[in-house]
Amino acid sequence: MAPDLSSDRSVIRRESSSPFRRRDLVFVVNPRGANGRTGKEWKKLLPYLQSRLGSDCNICESLTSGPSHAMDITREAIREGADAVIAVGGDGTLHEVVNGFFWDGKPVANQNTEAVHSTAFGLIPLGTGSDFARTFGWKNDPHEAIERIARGVRSRIDIGVISREGEGSHYFINVADIHLSAKAGYYASGYKKFGNLCYVIGALQAFIGHSNQDLRIKVNEGEWQTYSQVTALCIGNAKYFGGGMKITPNADPHSGSFEVVILQDFKWYDFILKLHKLYNGTHLSVNNVTSRISLFSFCIFQLCSSSVNFETSTISPSLTSAGDLFFICVL
Repeated sequence: MAPDLSSDRSVIRRESSSPFRRRDLVFVVNPRGANGRTGKEWKKLLPYLQSRLGSDCNICESLTSGPSHAMDITREAIREGADAVIAVGGDGTLHEVVNGFFWDGKPVANQNTEAVHSTAFGLIPLGTGSDFARTFGWKNDPHEAIERIARGVRSRIDIGVISREGEGSHYFINVADIHLSAKAGYYASGYKKFGNLCYVIGALQAFIGHSNQDLRIKVNEGEWQTYSQVTALCIGNAKYFGGGMKITPNADPHSGSFEVVILQDFKWYDFILKLHKLYNGTHLSVNNVTSRISLFSFCIFQLCSSSVNFETSTISPSLTSAGDLFFICVL
């Protein structure tokens, strides 16, 4: 594997007398994440990572320089035969690394003929949000994450893909959401200094001037159905979003299906009164909340312009399709 995958990458290697093949691990770090805290914590963590993994692995770190850079780094690492690409940071970095596993609607191909198996995905949580990790019961502890990577046990995990008419595909490993919850995620980015409360503040701001919308929805090639006064719609591959809200409590990223939760005719005071239920996952019993499991596909036609959040970025679609499940291996 070529050691230098980008101009801003430094490679750390340690000699090993082991007769076994060393794993090539690429760590993708957003040093500006969590208002710069990610970069500082990564520097403190690096000596421990070297001591724990350096005898068995070739460690390659790459610092991102801007939006989408993590995707480029990931694709290059996969093509060069990396054993794993590890996202270091929060759910934003995780989202970009996951999207880097795909290109032009297909998984990125490993061009290293000597590679033993496909490139796996890993996560070291250092950012503001670690909602994806919560589904697996992982603690927000980077040392625990390094131990998981050291063990090297792989498991297959589903990846959802969302396509908009006339545009490319976006991939999500956690939760994709539409309408108010997507706007809340956008506003929350301005309140990260408040930690996990940033999403609650963002949601309250999103209610200002908000109008519910009617959506037409089709599940698994079935008939179109109209859902009136939709406040938010969440497509969960995993369970948590918004700083610990258990929005899709029945989602299982190993199941080959999504859980879809629809909130209808919610007002700002409904959000406040039901907030505890959103966090503990008991909101499915609330009036105006609908949940169903989608086996593989979910199509949405929006009667008016709205917003879709692919875990980190927001667009305004007219027809959105979530389906065609892919998978990657996770450490």
